[in-house]
Amino acid sequence: MEERLTASDGELLATVRAGVATITLNRPAALNALTHGMVRGLADWLQRWRTDERIRTIVLRGAGGKAFCAGGDIRALHDLLRTADPMARTFFEEEYALDFAIHTYPKTIVAWLDGIVMGGGMGISQGAALRVVGERTRMAMPETAIGLFPDVGGSYFLSRLPGQLGPYLGLVGPTLRAADAVYCGLADLDVSATPAAAELEQLRPAIDAHFRHDSVEAIVESLAGETQAEFRDWAARTREALGRRSPTLLKVTLQQLRRATSLSLADCFRMELNLINACMEQGDLVEGIRALLIEKDNQPRWNPATLAEVVPAAVHRFFEPRWPATGHPLAHL
Repeated sequence: MEERLTASDGELLATVRAGVATITLNRPAALNALTHGMVRGLADWLQRWRTDERIRTIVLRGAGGKAFCAGGDIRALHDLLRTADPMARTFFEEEYALDFAIHTYPKTIVAWLDGIVMGGGMGISQGAALRVVGERTRMAMPETAIGLFPDVGGSYFLSRLPGQLGPYLGLVGPTLRAADAVYCGLADLDVSATPAAAELEQLRPAIDAHFRHDSVEAIVESLAGETQAEFRDWAARTREALGRRSPTLLKVTLQQLRRATSLSLADCFRMELNLINACMEQGDLVEGIRALLIEKDNQPRWNPATLAEVVPAAVHRFFEPRWPATGHPLAHL
């Protein structure tokens, strides 16, 4: 017998049958971007099903065929940030707690990553026991392009990728196809009918050489000095991409990923909540969303505008503790 459920005014659908609960993110017109209601609905279902003996496996999928989940509802976030609405902070607290719950869930979670998987979509899928990708998968963590950092657990899962793949993916935010997602460890199973070679595997020597440096300036300089013919075009494109990102958030992201290597999963999420609060105050996040997603002039006015102008103290402020350890909103993780 099949049970059907809905939550968040139909933005989430679920069926429970034969021991499997299948959750569908149901905002296809918005590429299944996560709303606050969806975060709360997912958290509620997962909490209830932890001890429900009828359910052994949970499957996460997206409606519409174009995306699993393209991230959070950035337009709604922009409105909250412009009005300094405290619900913006509440959203991230609850989203990060949900992501942590998925990473530590006692039952098997399968993420069917068909189509676009970015930002918040990575958050609810990277903790799954089985992450399935295919021909339509397009995966990325492009947060630095909008003045943000790779959050939703990116501190943890990017910093644990082989070699320097984590800093490369976190700073630059390239889009990965299925073979690359499996190669770097962000997916487990490729069900593509025609498997392709992993581009990242071919680029790996150059990625490891250039992104091993401990400053963004040194990475940029290293890319500029690439001499091998097979890597020169990639290095030039990568350097150009970094030049379009928020200088401040590039430096914050590199520091974030370096620090995360020695942090637990819970501490990574606690660090990220610290960072997201700093982003709300610093300004590049609101400007990046405006330029790339609202007005779409693609001309963000970063503050400051260059890497040279970002002083160490400005980066350090992102990591300064905002709460005592026992008073942290994610202390319960």
